[in-house]
Amino acid sequence: MAEVVVKNLTKRYGSKVALNNISFTVKKGEILGVVGKSGAGKSTLIRILRGVDKDYEGYVEILGRRENFREVTAIHLQRNFALWAEPAIHNIIRKLYAVRNDSDESLPMEEEWEEYEKKALEILKLVGLEHKKDVFANVLSGGEKQRLILGRQIAKIYERGEGVLLLDEPATMACPASKQILLDVLKNINRKLNITIIITSHLPEIHNYLCHRCILLEEGRIVLDGKPREVIEKFMENMSPPYIRKSTPKDKTIIEVKNVCKRYFVVRGGETLNMRNISFHVKEGEILSIIGPSGAGKSVLLRLLAGVEAPDSGRIVVDGVDLSEYGWKRIELRRKIGILHQEFSLPHYLTVEDMLKYRAGIKGEKAITAAKLKSEELGLSPKVVDGIYQLIDLPEEEMKSKLERLGLSYDIVNILFPALVDDDFNPKEILKTLNLGEEVLNKTPIELSGGEKVRVALALQLITKPKILFLDEPFGDLDPITLRDVANYLKKINDKYGTTIVLISHHIPLIKEISDRVILIDNGKVEMEGDAEVVCDRFIEISNSRFLGENLKIKHN
Repeated sequence: MAEVVVKNLTKRYGSKVALNNISFTVKKGEILGVVGKSGAGKSTLIRILRGVDKDYEGYVEILGRRENFREVTAIHLQRNFALWAEPAIHNIIRKLYAVRNDSDESLPMEEEWEEYEKKALEILKLVGLEHKKDVFANVLSGGEKQRLILGRQIAKIYERGEGVLLLDEPATMACPASKQILLDVLKNINRKLNITIIITSHLPEIHNYLCHRCILLEEGRIVLDGKPREVIEKFMENMSPPYIRKSTPKDKTIIEVKNVCKRYFVVRGGETLNMRNISFHVKEGEILSIIGPSGAGKSVLLRLLAGVEAPDSGRIVVDGVDLSEYGWKRIELRRKIGILHQEFSLPHYLTVEDMLKYRAGIKGEKAITAAKLKSEELGLSPKVVDGIYQLIDLPEEEMKSKLERLGLSYDIVNILFPALVDDDFNPKEILKTLNLGEEVLNKTPIELSGGEKVRVALALQLITKPKILFLDEPFGDLDPITLRDVANYLKKINDKYGTTIVLISHHIPLIKEISDRVILIDNGKVEMEGDAEVVCDRFIEISNSRFLGENLKIKHN
């Protein structure tokens, strides 16, 4: 018997048709995957099934209901970390209490506690967190938090004895080991509780490993409904062939890392990172990838290389400049560096052309000349000016937060470094390299697709003609077809401009495809480095990433 019935469902946003007359059913205990590119209508479908969006045409029925879907569905979102700063088991108990009493998430009375605790422990076992039941949620790793949130959603279905679990891009940003654990948890709860699951994901490997059946959405229409591998291969048909690089790395070393150490602590959480004696080099023109499990320190390492954080000890030399020596040499070096963060954002109030002009201006020679004159006038030392200039390479909110802690307003950046654009400013070459039409210049971020946003973010770094480009997992939300296009753009950039690229990503196929060399870090040290295929395969092996090993057998070209 079908638990979910969708007939002739159409959803419009003004003149745009997001879902176009789609129909399908989902049986009890079935895991259905929804496959498609960004903008295909996947998230819109999940919102309707959840009951968040009620403005649609057609027929939707869940567990015999035509409305109030929130009562019979639970949803798990990729970027939701809303948890109580209490022991893990309290987070489950609070959810159980709220569901049972149709109330807020209070803790039960002492006389009820044992019953709730027993059921909460059963749920923690289902998501593999029974050994962390007394650990405070804020101290859990990212993957553990995801599983605790999943446990809270299961609690709703567990308590009511029925329900459909909706998953919108789960674990997209997680490392392979965390993904594997989450997928096995989902298989476990599906098998033991016979829960019906509907999942959207950009990652074909997740559908291939987890789902009983998939539907493929293209521009709001279902173009195929069938076995996961069949649907995935159809989905991948339109993937561009890989671009073959012509350039090779030079013999010259452009980045030297020697015995770098960095430690982080969390109050009452103990040590969260202990990077010890990290040493490696990067050649000029090389594409080097850094991989490792979540929490290994990859993002911290990239920030150290970009000079936006300082090591506790050790030495980092970039293009002949020691990053520990603040001053005009480091400021000049920063003009040659681009860094694209995982949580990049584009100012919603600016057009793409305005963003490009600002970035080119603030990283230009005129800005540095103006800073030298203005700093003398204000009596600021080169070290202070350098400290302020490095903040422009941070995400906007982090930059403003750090300025506030220093007692400075955002205006100081523009006072010291005015965005003076050269008369011959012309972004056409960069746009062409990234396959962006000139019409994009007049658009604001809200008018851009997901793939266009990533390419515009890349353009903002490339407009300054950086010698070195650091990429911290900015492509986590992209579907594999768009990701292949981005991989090709990166290789073309390397060919055309000789740009040295240091990349962090959990997308193993991407890493294998573009890297000259790969470094694997874990347990605070370099565990392995060398050929991309060899190092990535070792990482898959130690991560026990069975889902990924299977996916690599799927033809990508």
